[in-house]
Amino acid sequence: MTVRLHDSKAQALRDFVPLEEGHVGMYVCGPTVQSSPHIGHLRSALVYDIMRRWFVASGYAVTFVRNVTDIDDKILNAAAEEGIGEQWWSLAYRVELEFTAAYNALGILPPTYEPRATASVTQMQRIIQRLIDRGHAYPAPDGSGDVYFDTGSWPTYGELTRQARENMEAAADSDPRGKRDPRDFALWKGHKPTEPRSAGWESPWGPGRPGWHIECSAMAARYLGAEFDIHGGGLDLRFPHHENELAQSTAAGDGFARYWVHNGLVNVGGQKMSKSLGNSVYAHELTALASPLAVRYLLGQAHYRSTLDYSADSLAESEAAVDRIRTFLTRVERRLAGTRYAEGGADATWPDQFAEAMDDDLGVPQALAVLHETVRAGNQALDGEDLATAADLRGQVLAMVRVLGIDPTDRLWATDAGPAATALDTLVARLIEDRRAARASKDWAAADRIRAELADAGITIEDSQTGTHWSLTS
Repeated sequence: MTVRLHDSKAQALRDFVPLEEGHVGMYVCGPTVQSSPHIGHLRSALVYDIMRRWFVASGYAVTFVRNVTDIDDKILNAAAEEGIGEQWWSLAYRVELEFTAAYNALGILPPTYEPRATASVTQMQRIIQRLIDRGHAYPAPDGSGDVYFDTGSWPTYGELTRQARENMEAAADSDPRGKRDPRDFALWKGHKPTEPRSAGWESPWGPGRPGWHIECSAMAARYLGAEFDIHGGGLDLRFPHHENELAQSTAAGDGFARYWVHNGLVNVGGQKMSKSLGNSVYAHELTALASPLAVRYLLGQAHYRSTLDYSADSLAESEAAVDRIRTFLTRVERRLAGTRYAEGGADATWPDQFAEAMDDDLGVPQALAVLHETVRAGNQALDGEDLATAADLRGQVLAMVRVLGIDPTDRLWATDAGPAATALDTLVARLIEDRRAARASKDWAAADRIRAELADAGITIEDSQTGTHWSLTS
């Protein structure tokens, strides 16, 4: 089955046909590094990590580019507001390291290339000059050093979001005095006396710095070429950021992105997450509440185009779901050890239904349903001592969790028990020891009572030659 993706520009599902056979070029808008990563940043990064993994699993070679916006109004303003004398570039790098740590904690694969905007200023200036030469950009006549994209010169401006130019709001990314039209947006921002000299570069139009939108156009073309397969990012970036990227790149003569993919946003407790509401949930807060593996499961379980609603209950449910997978894999490994099925299932791949779900616009919710059904079937096979089937299903489960990046046996999660799981293990271990002592003293009533209490709590215990083991009831 062919991979199909929802193209935001076409507003329809399209069969994915790569520009180059067997290869996928992906560009994803990364963070503007002015403040710590929050749940929305993580969700977006994880969406494209799963997409990338599925393309690789489907036989493609993937060049994955995720940029870092390290020069921007927001960064300069944040450095000034800190009031501790930190340079803007120091703040940007410190926050960038926070993002990297958060991505690593959730098992998000590092990009093939991770360019910083400050390293591609020359490429940005070249595109700006091409736009001026083609009649689609102009320097401000007031001598400010600003350069603007002339939105009225490009007939298809607004095609990504299907807006008519006359209905658009004014671009608020620069001083409007030098603009021919309020909707024209900044390609280059002339240096201002209030800004640090270190935040400026020499240019044909005077010292200054790039506008936000031109940064991604330049970095995408530099690392993927003038035309590439997929451009991804959050739904909030469609306008004006991606609309402006598309206009300036195509006006400059580049084919640019062939598919536009946008992930949904995150609500917290039913409300849109925003700084003004004070309901932002940060990466370090999530990993303090649950294991990173459970956080990854939570942020990846909804369909990527849907709004993800975060709550403490949803995090607990994700922890329980991960525990069910981990418990099965631990249980089947233990039962098959020393049998002729110990290495069984090594060649198994995912079920057809899993592949069909993933091919259909990255249908992770349906894929997870297949995964959990396979876990249930595996536990039933173990209960019935059907070891051959259990071994094969183990292989299928491992194939699925590895594609999704939620393999509990991966060394990445070796110490990833999480506070809730650690507390549960401690309590159950004590009850198992009490039961062992009761059986040793032949107090069968007490031993049976403990087993029944555990069963009522959804915990199954199994006695074997290697001891007593417990698992959550599937």
